[in-house]
Amino acid sequence: MLWGIDLGGTKIEGVVLKSAENPEVLARMRIPTEQEHGYEHILSQISKLIGMMSKEVGARPEKIGIGTPGTLDPQAQTLKNSNTTCYNGRPFITDLEQIIKMPISIANDANCFALAEAKMGAVKSQKIDAEVVFGVIMGTGVGGGLIVNGKIIGGKHGIGGEWGHNFLDESGGECYCGKIGCVETVISGPFTQRYYESLSGQKKHLKEIVELHKAGTDPNATKTINRLTHFFGKAISVVIDIVDPDVVVIGGGVGNVDYLYTDGVQSAREFVFNDGLETTFLKPELGDSAGVFGAAMLVAD
Repeated sequence: MLWGIDLGGTKIEGVVLKSAENPEVLARMRIPTEQEHGYEHILSQISKLIGMMSKEVGARPEKIGIGTPGTLDPQAQTLKNSNTTCYNGRPFITDLEQIIKMPISIANDANCFALAEAKMGAVKSQKIDAEVVFGVIMGTGVGGGLIVNGKIIGGKHGIGGEWGHNFLDESGGECYCGKIGCVETVISGPFTQRYYESLSGQKKHLKEIVELHKAGTDPNATKTINRLTHFFGKAISVVIDIVDPDVVVIGGGVGNVDYLYTDGVQSAREFVFNDGLETTFLKPELGDSAGVFGAAMLVAD
């Protein structure tokens, strides 16, 4: 059996899968994170959830995979870049293993998403023989995960796939990371909505902006969506130039914008360092299951 935990800001979700070859769900449970009670309390909540799932399936795991916000610093062996800030600087693996008395494997949520879609989701269902898969998260922020031959490429600093903080365009303004014009500040959901507001003086959700563009009744909506697809192509072309993935899977709320798969891909075709673009762009298939399934897949070997 494969055991996985997905650590969210408000909930902790766990799953037990029958096996890597037959990923039938044997148990799936959620409990609140309760991060307001601090780091040690979150660790106890993880332990509690493992106990609940163990009771459900009648067995304890030998090891467990965990999807985390932020990422593990390979040198310091502490978590960093987490928006659940109480994790940052903490020796998460050491602390949790002492409590649950078993080895754990961890990866950030974008990597878990990419791994799940490669092994269980869109890439597998399309029967694509993909050596390199790049999983995109475009929502409140922009992140990514890189999978090569079925393995996560975390890299020397643990930031493999973090295209959201490459420089894209100064018009994006200041990013929380301290830089100007990051991919995240240009094509994430909130910043795209903010751009529309700067043109129209009105606050609208991205879904509404897409519908207005589709109807052809709002020039500001059209300008906003054209900007989104233009800069998506420009940003993803850099990833394609460097790792040349067979498949790009686009997840997150912004990934529901169909124009990314047409106008966005055409934009990438214009920017990529090649005469054509053969990369396959796919919508994800696992929905909110991707994170926890990917966590379970961390221990598939």
